[in-house]
Amino acid sequence: MTEARIIDGKAHADALRGRVAAEVARLKAEHGVTPGLAVVLVGDDPASQIYVRSKGEQSLAAGMHSVTHRLAAQTSQDDLLALVRSLNADPAIHGILVQLPLPPAISTQAVLAAIDPDKDVDGLTVANAGRLAVGLPALTPCTPLGCLILLRETLGDLTGLGAVVLGRSVLVGRPAAQLLLAADCTVTIAHSRTRDLAAVCRRADILVAAVGRPGMVRGDWIKPGATVIDVGINRVPFRDPVKAAEGRTKVVGDVAFGEASRVAGWITPVPGGVGLMTVACLLQNTLSAARRLHGLEAAF
Repeated sequence: MTEARIIDGKAHADALRGRVAAEVARLKAEHGVTPGLAVVLVGDDPASQIYVRSKGEQSLAAGMHSVTHRLAAQTSQDDLLALVRSLNADPAIHGILVQLPLPPAISTQAVLAAIDPDKDVDGLTVANAGRLAVGLPALTPCTPLGCLILLRETLGDLTGLGAVVLGRSVLVGRPAAQLLLAADCTVTIAHSRTRDLAAVCRRADILVAAVGRPGMVRGDWIKPGATVIDVGINRVPFRDPVKAAEGRTKVVGDVAFGEASRVAGWITPVPGGVGLMTVACLLQNTLSAARRLHGLEAAF
């Protein structure tokens, strides 16, 4: 077979951000509404600092109102909950995102439960998970939403395709399966305890890998011509002994890319694939939340 075609996450994310920015401008002009996003960061985790800065910059670039609350790692759960409640009540804020992970002394579930589901642009509240499961309009977790957008823009109509989601996390695997089911795919959720896992994956027209294990999905796990969406972001040492000795690492996915690209029809690279869609989908969710909170239909 020929080499798999690459699904360019940057190109798709750039296009989505452009559509969101155009709709934000239209919402301002026609209704006087500026979508507002509040991001809350507790502590000084370096990776979280980078993610939060990117979210703030991209929301401002899209013409949104953007606020970042940076709290000390010693912040109490009560103080964080009080901030969330104040953002729930703030009419200028349409989307609330509490950056995870939180310090161990704070209950993630308690904080997520305090977020107004209509402002839950991370799609992590039980209310939004339930809405998604029963087919009601919902704010959907950004990474699986990005996966679905990439699939639709690459393959078109997904009706009747067999999809295997490898991974059952509440952040990616489960919502990805629900989105694919809503797109009329025939969906299987597989995981580490699935019997004959490779054979299950090999049946898939669409394989979404979200297990957090570098290179777990090998080339012979993939159906020839299948579309492979690699959600994994794993840091591993370089094979080069000099770079490895220096402690340098590189980012790889859950799929053995070289092997898979010789079998698949389409594949997302890591980096350069799904990860770039996540913040773009956060902007889309913030726009959608603003429109719903003002009684307007979704823009797209």
